Amino acid sequence: MRQVIAPQLKLGEQDIAAIQLDPKSRDDIPQLLRGLQYIYVTAEVRKQVFAILAEVMPEGVHGKADAHTGRPGMDQWAVLVLGAVRVGLNIDYDRVHELANEHKTLRQMLGHAGWAEDERDRYALQTIKDNLRLFTPEILDRINQVVVAAGHAVVKKRSRRNAGGPR
Repeated sequence: MRQVIAPQLKLGEQDIAAIQLDPKSRDDIPQLLRGLQYIYVTAEVRKQVFAILAEVMPEGVHGKADAHTGRPGMDQWAVLVLGAVRVGLNIDYDRVHELANEHKTLRQMLGHAGWAEDERDRYALQTIKDNLRLFTPEILDRINQVVVAAGHAVVKKRSRRNAGGPR
């Protein structure tokens, strides 16, 4: 069964909302992960984003892969994280493969524990290709529209709150 996000943390895993990202880092990966963390912790945004991601399903032998039967496949959260990294950084599948299996913070964002990992927690290059080739810049643009709308709503709430108070 393909899941949106694994419903329960495994031993040693850290909640995605609790991952500490370096706020002073000028690298693009922590900035991208901070945006993904916002999507994860904001339930309404997460719901809208995963509705878009439901359209991104790899082809099976007889048409679209079924989200409810068959082998587990990659969680939609992993598709979002790795797809955003691939498109956002404009990198090839080999680099995504390397980052997905070796970058500590990215692996935490994917929901993998540091010390209790086994071979099932590693990503094969072909699995990444099969799942991410459908995560196009157009899909990322639709997701960006949802996130930007949520950001505008937050700014609007803050400006309303601050408008009546002393300066």
